[in-house]
Amino acid sequence: MNVFRFLGDMTHLFSVLVLLLKIYATKSCSGVSRKTQELYMLVFVARYLDLFTDYISLYNSVMKVVFISSSAAIVWYMRRHPQVRRTYDKEQDTFRHVVLVAAACLLALIFNERFTFREICWAFSIYLEAVAILPQLVLLQRSRNVDNLTGQYIFFLGAYRAFYILNWIYRYFTEGHHSRWIPWLAGLVQTALYADFFYYYFLSWKNNVKLELPA
Repeated sequence: MNVFRFLGDMTHLFSVLVLLLKIYATKSCSGVSRKTQELYMLVFVARYLDLFTDYISLYNSVMKVVFISSSAAIVWYMRRHPQVRRTYDKEQDTFRHVVLVAAACLLALIFNERFTFREICWAFSIYLEAVAILPQLVLLQRSRNVDNLTGQYIFFLGAYRAFYILNWIYRYFTEGHHSRWIPWLAGLVQTALYADFFYYYFLSWKNNVKLELPA
């Protein structure tokens, strides 16, 4: 554990709390991609299969439970809550996320650290997380207007990934050139996907105007 890892975990947690707050307080999931949320739930379930078999620390176990349960709660709200589900924009959220799942699965079968079930699931979760935000970004580009809470949710998600890259760099120089190429490459791809959003987020903050993405 180092400060960059901790900050990454906290910004990731905060992004989820912001989204849950938006949905719970407004009883609306307008502007939120259910497909992205389903992908994240799949990411966490696949990554944390060791929750009940390998104990690392209380902090580690709690974070795993929080991310699995919070992502499941968001998907439940969007699919089952009588008020929230009526606000879901199905016509705009049309990205074929099954393609992302299939691609991540194929990459995990070909490129993994060890050809075991757990390691393939771990690699699958890393590849899928790298592109899970795509349906959300496409939805926002189609709707163009981004409300404050949705914008903050995506901002903190991007910040989480940026802190994790700093974490990897720090560990590389302090832990005997520690490196795992799969999360490094996937993390760079994921960060690149946020670059356009961050640019317009910064402009909206600088000019004190509502965040709008180009069509």
